[in-house]
Amino acid sequence: MGVAEAAGTEIIHYGPTEILPGVVINMQTMYMSWLTMLIVAAIVFAATRHVERIPHGIQNLVEMFIEWLDKLMDANLGIEAVSYTHLTLPTPFVITLFLFIFVANEIGLMPSIAFHFSSPTNDINVALGLSIMVAVATYIFGCIKQGPKYFKHLISPFALMLPLNLLEELAKPLTMALRLFGNILAGEILLAVLYQLVPFIIPNLWIGFSLIIGFLQAFIFTMLTIIALAPIFKQAHE
Repeated sequence: MGVAEAAGTEIIHYGPTEILPGVVINMQTMYMSWLTMLIVAAIVFAATRHVERIPHGIQNLVEMFIEWLDKLMDANLGIEAVSYTHLTLPTPFVITLFLFIFVANEIGLMPSIAFHFSSPTNDINVALGLSIMVAVATYIFGCIKQGPKYFKHLISPFALMLPLNLLEELAKPLTMALRLFGNILAGEILLAVLYQLVPFIIPNLWIGFSLIIGFLQAFIFTMLTIIALAPIFKQAHE
């Protein structure tokens, strides 16, 4: 079955396009990822365009999210062990990650009027790319804070644990990706099926439930990222 034939039978349309022999890109995923980035950039721009001492509107909403994420990092990275100066290292990364995943999860719930909207995170390529990025960022932050001794955790508590520790390092991004991908994809498939079976009321109720699921999945992914970063900053100040 060719790319075009396969695309026609999909419940979730990824828009696979063969740009080179054997090289297929899911163009729908690309478009939705770009749209997600534009929405996140527009939200941040609107919130910071005219910063006021007493925030209101979009500035107030964005500041609430940032303060909430800061409190999560304070609680998990250690208030006493990590000063605000040190927190500024992962803070922009974590905040941007949460905003992108949150918007990406919810964008697939928008009504398809003249254009089919889908969540970029319903594509395993995006979910796995995000989790690998987190894994690489963790190593970068670890090397910045601790230097070469950061890699000592691979042979802890003793050198014979190296194979198991390496397996764990490989399993972490895979499980993070599968959790995000599976939940978002299942939600969109069920929504598409509900629209076919009962096009009124029930799909709208499911959309409301999916909005909560999208937020929870963004929160879980972000929380796992913070937990992965926590040992780096705590050990650096012991």
